[in-house]
Amino acid sequence: MLFSRHEMILAALETPRLIELARLLQIPEPARRQRAQLIDLLCTARYHEFRGFLERLSVLELRGVCEFIGLRDVHGDPADIIDRLLFIDRSSAPPPAPAAPGAPAAPASGGAPPAPKRRGAKGPTRGELGFEATLWQAADRLRSNMDAAEYKHVVLGLLFIKFVSEAGPPLRAAGAKPPPTRGFKVPAAARWDKLLQKARSPSLGHDLDQAMAAIEAQNPTLRGILPQIYQRPGLDAARLGELLHLLDDIPDLGSQGRKAHDVLGRVYEYFLTCFASAEGRNGGQFYTPPSVVGLLVALLAPTRGTIYDPACGSGGMFVQSERYFEEHGGHRGELKIVGQESNPTTWRLARMNLAIRGIEGDLGAEPSDSFMRDLHADLKADYILANPPFNARAWGATALADDPRFCFGLPPDANANFAWVQHILYHLAPQGLAGLVLANGSLTVGGREGEIRRRIVEADLVDGIIALPARLFYSTAIPVCLWLLARNKSSGRDRRGKVLMIDARDMGAMLDRTHLALRPEELAEIAGIYHAWRGAPVAEGMSKRTYADVPGRCCAVDLPTLAEHEFILAPTRHVRPPEAANAAPAFAEQFAALRRELLEQIDRAAGLDRDIADALARVEVP
Repeated sequence: MLFSRHEMILAALETPRLIELARLLQIPEPARRQRAQLIDLLCTARYHEFRGFLERLSVLELRGVCEFIGLRDVHGDPADIIDRLLFIDRSSAPPPAPAAPGAPAAPASGGAPPAPKRRGAKGPTRGELGFEATLWQAADRLRSNMDAAEYKHVVLGLLFIKFVSEAGPPLRAAGAKPPPTRGFKVPAAARWDKLLQKARSPSLGHDLDQAMAAIEAQNPTLRGILPQIYQRPGLDAARLGELLHLLDDIPDLGSQGRKAHDVLGRVYEYFLTCFASAEGRNGGQFYTPPSVVGLLVALLAPTRGTIYDPACGSGGMFVQSERYFEEHGGHRGELKIVGQESNPTTWRLARMNLAIRGIEGDLGAEPSDSFMRDLHADLKADYILANPPFNARAWGATALADDPRFCFGLPPDANANFAWVQHILYHLAPQGLAGLVLANGSLTVGGREGEIRRRIVEADLVDGIIALPARLFYSTAIPVCLWLLARNKSSGRDRRGKVLMIDARDMGAMLDRTHLALRPEELAEIAGIYHAWRGAPVAEGMSKRTYADVPGRCCAVDLPTLAEHEFILAPTRHVRPPEAANAAPAFAEQFAALRRELLEQIDRAAGLDRDIADALARVEVP
């Protein structure tokens, strides 16, 4: 069960109920003074304690919790509802990973993850993913008690060494010129086949660390990024050997040419997804779901130029941008990749992710904070895609009070959202486009942040806002939004003085009991609206369309109207509801139905009271 679900359930409860649970768990009295602090402490409750508390709630309270967190059509007795709330699943396998837009996916049989179901409908299936799901389930079984955050480096490091060592022949005798192996030099002792021969050796961990060190020594671009963690205590040599044999089942890469990048890249991406799911809340620190990345890429439609991500995580934005670029006629190397990442382990994941696909990129010589140490200070990028940390605190505002990046105002140190927006605008080329993921609070917050938002909107730099559904991310269950920024809104269709609003909150297909993913046709719909709005050249496979407001989906809002709304950018404020035929029932109609139901329940209760009274009257007291 994901840690975030406890938070969601607790957030749905009234404070007196939280205090009741705190008393049951014997939480000290001072901790009960603030609701947020109380929820944090209650999230640490053991499973049986938490379930026992939920069993004390009424059916109406349980259904209220279900409605709050987005569970629909929840019926049955309280035990069934609690099962739904707590994701009771007898399978040991993790939730299936979302496929990249247009990519195939695992079938619903044969032990692979089930196909997703669209909310409120039966239907969509994904194509066959292949062997990735089965491979993941086997690898995860070998994890034993190791934390997913640590285990991912064990597995992904082995995937990387398999790729580089099968990319070409071993080095020749000392002093001889080494043959090219897609840019990597691999000593004979570090090749996969040699390591596989040692899979049953108790010194396997030492041999793997030595292999990693030898590859780094021969390849300066890899220095400092390969994990040398295989001798660590608690990493059983026998299980490690089994893992080697398991990964050896991936199709031979040495004879597949360019396809080698695709085969192992798919496995790498799938494993990143699964590890993000297994880590839950912390998984979002290095991973953006493929459907969200795919939407950003489809919106910006990168062509030749520079693409930049100032919080690049494990590099998913770059991978999908390169894939999109090549699928639309571009060639490897024509898209310059520039990025930065502050977390050292995540930075190494990104370097490996690019290297395993043969993609060159400048992520800096070391991990670094984009605010405090901007490694690309003079960069003006054609495309900027980013999923920065939501609502990050203590980002360094005091030290950056005079920084030219924050020309619209210095955001508070308690929230970096508008620091990211301004950092991205600063690095955007005159004809550049940017798309970034932010928490919904960025659309409505007031105070100093609201003033910064007003100035950015008045400068006519906001091209569009897209409201997305909840449960897309592993790090949070809240709904999020996309900000689309443009320096020049007169190129293509003249959009000056207006902002496009898109409401996509009703989109998404269920991947598992916890997460949604946007489907390929939904990505195409949103991207089609934005491309029509921009008047941009139509990509291959996308029909030409003229922009028009669509009730319930999108509308164009001018700056005077935004000013009337105090520059609140929430699409729900501006997108007209669907036509009356499709609209929700009027309040009077809803109230009448509720009143009838209530009166029926009252009559039924009165009947039960009479039955109880009659039964009591017949009781003979000795």
